Amino acid sequence: METMEMPVPVPPHRLGNDIQQLNIDISNVDLDSIQLPPGEDFGIKSDDEEEEEDSLEFETGFGNIIVVYNLPVVPPEKCEKLEGVVRKIFGQIGTIRERGLWMPIHPETQKSQGYCFIEYNTPQEAQTAKDQTNGYKLDKSHIFAVNMFDDFDKYMKVSNEWIPPETKAYTPGENLQHWLTDEKGRDQFVIRANTDTEVYWNDPRQLKPDLVYRRGYWTESFVQWSSLGTYLATMHRQGAAVWGGSTTFNRLMRFAHPQVKLIDFSPGEKFLVTYSSHEPINPRDTQRVTLNIFEVRTGKVLREFKGSADDFATGGTGGVAGVSWPVFRWAGGRDDKYFARIGKNAISVYETDTMSLLDKKSLKVDNVMDFSWSPTDPILALFVPEGGGGNQPAKVSLVQIPGREELRQKNLFSVSDCKMYWQSNGDYLAVKVDRYTKTKKSTYTGFELFRIKERDIPIEVLELENKNDKIIAFAWEPKGHRFAIIHGDGPRPDVSFYSMRSPNNVGRVSKLATIKGKQANSLYWSPIGRFIILAGLKTLNGLLEFYNVDELETMATGEHFMATDIEWDPTGRYAATAVTTVHEMENGFNIWSFNGKLLYRIPRDHFYQLLWRPRPPSLLSPEKEEEISKNLRKYSKKYEAEDQDVSLLLSEQDREKRKRLQEEWQGWVNEWKRFREEEKLYRQELRDGEPSDEEEEYEAEEVEVEELLDVAEEIASFGFEQMD
Repeated sequence: METMEMPVPVPPHRLGNDIQQLNIDISNVDLDSIQLPPGEDFGIKSDDEEEEEDSLEFETGFGNIIVVYNLPVVPPEKCEKLEGVVRKIFGQIGTIRERGLWMPIHPETQKSQGYCFIEYNTPQEAQTAKDQTNGYKLDKSHIFAVNMFDDFDKYMKVSNEWIPPETKAYTPGENLQHWLTDEKGRDQFVIRANTDTEVYWNDPRQLKPDLVYRRGYWTESFVQWSSLGTYLATMHRQGAAVWGGSTTFNRLMRFAHPQVKLIDFSPGEKFLVTYSSHEPINPRDTQRVTLNIFEVRTGKVLREFKGSADDFATGGTGGVAGVSWPVFRWAGGRDDKYFARIGKNAISVYETDTMSLLDKKSLKVDNVMDFSWSPTDPILALFVPEGGGGNQPAKVSLVQIPGREELRQKNLFSVSDCKMYWQSNGDYLAVKVDRYTKTKKSTYTGFELFRIKERDIPIEVLELENKNDKIIAFAWEPKGHRFAIIHGDGPRPDVSFYSMRSPNNVGRVSKLATIKGKQANSLYWSPIGRFIILAGLKTLNGLLEFYNVDELETMATGEHFMATDIEWDPTGRYAATAVTTVHEMENGFNIWSFNGKLLYRIPRDHFYQLLWRPRPPSLLSPEKEEEISKNLRKYSKKYEAEDQDVSLLLSEQDREKRKRLQEEWQGWVNEWKRFREEEKLYRQELRDGEPSDEEEEYEAEEVEVEELLDVAEEIASFGFEQMD
């Protein structure tokens, strides 16, 4: 590198700080006269000790300093302006220390020399600054070349003679997707109970889970699978860690973030966002928030965000208390190309290639209140509430990224609240709009339905037959065209099913059916669609109804008393219901088949979490999946034969179990008979020599026993005294 030939002076304020602070004149110190206490070396090894270990390369202490080259060479009158520009660019990445920006001046010309030193608070900030600004284009003639200060010492130690690198034998690592090749086609799930975290295979054929891995105190708060199921993340005081594998769960990477509270994986598992907040010492100060974005495979910090809680609050005003998680929302698809966050009157969209703002500026949207990405495409849906005292209508806009082209806009009037729901394939967007009545004393709800993939994105309006019905829950069918709504005001609301396809395929939404009077407050579609669980959780005590939407009929009903959570497995074959520590009693989980058959119950005290391991998308083409679906009987013969073999095996195991229990019972009886025979003489002695143990040979004899308890004399008065 040409930059290595340039002399690198050490910032003078970093030399001798410790000596100056202690006010020590090192020239007057007799080092030979210094003696350490017996047995104490203060970490300094004696020269007499044998050095068995390899010598360690110690840090020079300048890990938080970067050197920036290719700055403009300017005269003295422009040095201050140049320093301000540099400080503005590099101050956005981290906190520059006081007197932490030093730009050397040529002693003769008094011009800047084209480079500077920048000192951050932490080495992590310095590394982030180096990664993000190396190659930064200030103008056509000046492109920054940024290096860590410590790198110079490392490069100066490189030998001039080339030494061929040592060739190490390749050791293949564990296949992190091996769990997908399970011969039985089973899925894994993780639970947390008491102090243990456990990973299981769901084995419904055996009617029990199969333990894969157990570890105590594995996490300090919660665990979380990555988006595609490759990693399991655990939380610790020092940061987060990810583990992987099928059965071993070796640690793959650490992510240093002290006091981390929340994490979020990108859809393609390339990035990990960590979040921490720190309460201020002074109650008048605001809560401080730190967010880091890591590269998952390397553990490298790519970008750090710091600020007050208000800076990251969701909402157009920027002053809403608290932070809505996730702060950063990822664009749809597995390429992890964009992420965004909401700010005051703006949506900030970032590119992951540079971890910087798209086109170096935010998307300006006055009073924007909420946004969401399409699950499959880089399309933003934005909601802006009414403004100007009601003179400006609310609106929902669809914006294409990166071109920032507005694809569609819908104005809304008399809006009280608005929520957006994307269908999993990004084909449809449902906007639930709560509107004020003319009197402004109450509200009613309707839906704006966007057909995203159709020409010009047509919009339909859907209102319930009873507009005053309260909307309790809404859910799209995954990968499908139907949606379900729970609506009503009483304890037994109705459930309605709609389709975005009409019978005549004219592109109009149509109602399929309404089920009256259901004790349900939550909707859980199977990941493959078709089946749905109508659940009454929390106050409704865990009532469950398994419903077939294709046939519009109930398959089964059940109950998991006090259930708090429901989660389908990624294949849609099984569902888990759980009672967590929200309740003190009945903790544990149940596993159900898709059609509502209870397969097994597992009670566990202090039960916290159950999470199915996600599966990545199928590698089969849509045509192949459709072919398999049409010829399911042909493919199912293999599995039906396996099920029959398992059934026979279970029957054989059941017979062996009954036989073993019978043998154990007979052994127990024989043991007691032997014990009874050994005590026969002792029992005969207790019966005064009577030899028989049979009750029929006994003669019953009644004996009356009278006992005088007390004698008392009392003179009775008959009233003769009055007659005299």
